[in-house]
Amino acid sequence: MFPLRPSLADLPGTIPVFPLPGALLLPRARLPLHIFEPRYLAMIDDCLKHPHRLIGMVCPLGEDRLSSIGCAGRLVQLAETEDRRYMITLSGLVRFRLGGEVEGFTPYRRFNVDWSSFGRDLGGQEEDPGLDRPSLFSLVSRYLAGRDLAADWKGLEAAPDEVLINALSMLVPLSPEDRQALLESPDLATRRETLVTLVEFALRGGNGDEVLQ
Repeated sequence: MFPLRPSLADLPGTIPVFPLPGALLLPRARLPLHIFEPRYLAMIDDCLKHPHRLIGMVCPLGEDRLSSIGCAGRLVQLAETEDRRYMITLSGLVRFRLGGEVEGFTPYRRFNVDWSSFGRDLGGQEEDPGLDRPSLFSLVSRYLAGRDLAADWKGLEAAPDEVLINALSMLVPLSPEDRQALLESPDLATRRETLVTLVEFALRGGNGDEVLQ
C-alpha cells in the first residue's frame, strides 16, 4: 500500500518516463492526458500493477535527449474508450533528477531517478507572501487575449496561492525551455517571479517593445 503522504524513502528508485513536448506537471497539480500510442498504453497497464502508480513526466530536448529534471505524477484517474485509448489524470507528487536509463524489454523508457534534492515537494502547500493577484491576473489575461485564449478566472480568484500560480504556469503557452524553468524553480515565489518575467518578455516580443495588447 502506497502511503497517502509518502516520504522520500517510500519512492521507487526506477520509474517509467513519458517524454512529452510542451507538457508541464508540477507537484500538487493535476495533468490530464490522452494516451493512444501502443508503447504508452503498455506503460499505463504496467503502472497499474505497482502500488505507487508513478509516471515521470519529462521534456524532450531532441532525438533521444531528455531534460535532466522531471516531475513524477501518480495515476489517480483512468477511463478507457471503446477503441482502447486511455484518458488519465496524473497528480503531481515530487520532482526528480534523471539517472541512467534501465535497459529491458519494455517498449517505453525507464530510468533510475534521484529524488533527494526535492524532498520539500512532499510537504504541504506553499504560500507566496509577495503575490499580487490583480497584477498577475492582468498580466496573464493580456497575454492570453493576444493569443485568443481564455482562463476560468472565477474559478481561480479564490484559489490558494500555490494552486493559482501552478495553474497559470501550466496554462500559459510557453516554449519547452520556459516551462522547464518554471518546473525547476526552487520555491513558489520564484516560480511566480519566473512566470511574470517570461510573460512580460513575451508581451514585448522579446525585444523590449510590447506587441500584444
